[in-house]
Amino acid sequence: MASLTKSAGRDMTEDRIESKAFERAALGSESHRILAMLCLLGILMFGVIARNLATGQSRLLYSQTLLLALALVCEALTLAMVKRVIRTGQDVPQVIWLLDVVVAAGLPTLALFLLIESRFLNPYQGLVAPAVLLYFLFIILSTLRLSPRLSMLTGLLSALGYLAVTAHVIRLYPRPDGVQSALPLIYFIYAGMIAAGGLVSAIVARQIRDHVFAALHKTEVERELERVNHDLDIARSIQQGLLPSRSPSVSGFEIAGWNQPAEQTGGDYFDWQTLPDGRLAISLGDASGHGIGPALVTASCRAYARASFLAGGKPDGLLDRLNGLLAEDLSANRFITFAVVFLDPGGSQVKVLSAGHGPIMLYRSATGQIENLEAQGIPLGVLTGVKYGVATNVSLAAGDMLVLVTDGCYEWENPEGEQFGLKRLEAVIRESRDYPAQEVIARLRSAVVSFCRGTEQQDDLTAVIVKRKEEPFVVDERGEPEADVLRQPASATAA
Repeated sequence: MASLTKSAGRDMTEDRIESKAFERAALGSESHRILAMLCLLGILMFGVIARNLATGQSRLLYSQTLLLALALVCEALTLAMVKRVIRTGQDVPQVIWLLDVVVAAGLPTLALFLLIESRFLNPYQGLVAPAVLLYFLFIILSTLRLSPRLSMLTGLLSALGYLAVTAHVIRLYPRPDGVQSALPLIYFIYAGMIAAGGLVSAIVARQIRDHVFAALHKTEVERELERVNHDLDIARSIQQGLLPSRSPSVSGFEIAGWNQPAEQTGGDYFDWQTLPDGRLAISLGDASGHGIGPALVTASCRAYARASFLAGGKPDGLLDRLNGLLAEDLSANRFITFAVVFLDPGGSQVKVLSAGHGPIMLYRSATGQIENLEAQGIPLGVLTGVKYGVATNVSLAAGDMLVLVTDGCYEWENPEGEQFGLKRLEAVIRESRDYPAQEVIARLRSAVVSFCRGTEQQDDLTAVIVKRKEEPFVVDERGEPEADVLRQPASATAA
């Protein structure tokens, strides 16, 4: 649908407004202008009829009433067309707007001409009669077109019309005695005032248009942001739904995980999956950046990893396969660090693989020391054909913990610009050594939040704890130890 401003813009308006909302607003404003014109014309017709009947000016009655009736019909037809355009979205012929401008500028001129020709007033008195104010009323209404050039054109045509009537009077009627030289200057001043009224109306129309356009643009942006936020909320719910909702029940271990994205969607994830041979695969990924793009990367990595786990094969070839798949999908500036822990229920041995992810901290309960496990290669998706090293075998004694975190947990800064850091992270791990895995995460989260003191979270936070449980014994009636009765692990939540 072409708007009033856009249609007239090809020849007269200053620029083409592409906003559909502004087009509708311009047409709506034009319909209000026409309604005001109809009301004004109706009042004028009533006044003309009453005055001419009172003075007995039948000739003037017929001519002015006919003129106003034609103007009423013209404006009514224009209003009907504008309403139809608003309803159907059809284009408005440009000639309609040109005709409407001519009517708005020419109607006061014709009314002034008829008044002078009626001899009701001295012709020179008619040129300065209150009827001249009609020019300003119609010029003021032109601002509702929201087109500065149309308002300016209305003022110029009105001034030219007034000068034409003035020239007609000067040419046909004798001037009053004693003021021969002053008369033309007075009428040029009147014409200049009418033209100035068009200029002022153009300035006002521009201001109104700019405010309307800005308001509509703001509304459109807010509506678009609401739609985007709604889509992001859906994406967030889907992504959060892919995270485990509770801890796995694994004999001999406590396992917990937690994730808190920096935005609606994040570039971190954690997961666990029971394999066909009974082992459990615990994985964690951290895509570069945060937001919707990295969220798609993590979703792809999770899908490829789960499919690769179910496909079987040795763990040592897993990273090679994942890197090949992701390198084909990701652009040059996208990659993801990845770590996976394979554990056997009831056993103490675990295998750890890392593609550029660190730190992977191993807390030894017997010594209170923390070891950092090395990665087997670079992050996934950086280069094709990369060969990764073999998995790291780790034996976990009772109370030992594997702690996998993403960099958002220790790079979050306080108001002074100081990062939480790995030293504080290790201190929290040591202080939480006697707590269940889920409580270790809770204490880690609390420590980071307290340290940062309300600064904005800049990166996604993810942590996974794998803790070897104590092995209490139950003595039977003969005093012999029965099979180990292990505590059930505390459930973890994906925040």
